[in-house]
Amino acid sequence: MPPNVSTVKTGQPRIGFLFDRDRAPEELAGFAAGLQDAGADDLWVVEDLGWAGSVSSAAAALAATDRLRVGIGIAPVPLRNPALLAMELATLARMYPGRLITGVGHGVAEWMRKVGAEPAGKLAMLEETILAVRALLRGETVSMRGREVTIDGLSLVHPPAQIPPIVTGVVRPRSLELSGRVADGTIIAEGNGPAQVAAALTHIGRGRMTSDLASHELIVFAFLHIDDDVRRAAETTGETLAGQAAWLGLPPEELFTLIGPATTIPQRIDALHDAGATTIVLRPLGPNPLGQAREALKALGR
Repeated sequence: MPPNVSTVKTGQPRIGFLFDRDRAPEELAGFAAGLQDAGADDLWVVEDLGWAGSVSSAAAALAATDRLRVGIGIAPVPLRNPALLAMELATLARMYPGRLITGVGHGVAEWMRKVGAEPAGKLAMLEETILAVRALLRGETVSMRGREVTIDGLSLVHPPAQIPPIVTGVVRPRSLELSGRVADGTIIAEGNGPAQVAAALTHIGRGRMTSDLASHELIVFAFLHIDDDVRRAAETTGETLAGQAAWLGLPPEELFTLIGPATTIPQRIDALHDAGATTIVLRPLGPNPLGQAREALKALGR
């Protein structure tokens, strides 16, 4: 395993929370401010087709806070022209330096087809978008004629002084290796536990062998629901877990979650951190997501 992709536990992980796509957008500012007050490190917003836009959501969360890091998790590159994405990110990075992290991914194929945006070369589009966006954010004049991305002599008038990290939300081995090579980090989806994290790091590590980037942040999303009553917790979370299990190709009982009593949370966080996660983003399920987040942070001694 190359340097900076470590499975050895060091320090403490960043702890973040996801603003669920089903929550009304007008709840976001209050949720973000509440998380900051409770001691969270991150807030992550979602961009799924038909729900809310990630850049506008990130802007609202950044404006409502002054310390919280805000993550986009994730923007599908077929929907986001790299020039426009770079312009949007540069604006946020200048207004809120050091507080933005951007996740990008292939996009759900079915959704991309719905809007006529499915690319012929998914890996090429992801890699070319990351390289183009990062170069534009650096203030470079970009000329690229790739398989999927074309830019002809463009530069940003207002590039940021501090370039936000660009991470990927990917699943398959070739995409994970690509992420290790060209991205600043990788997001691992909800339901994946320590074994899956370790396996992903193997593929990421292969990419890191040829990367010139200094480090790689491993971000793991995990379902959260605090309840001492196992039966009641299962009723609240069952439908979501079944859907995620089907997407991952796993039985629901094999999903790794933080569902149960608050006393189990530190041990589950440690398991992910020991496997190599440097940031853990919890997705509260059920009512009162801010209350769930506060309980989780309290259990972690925040």
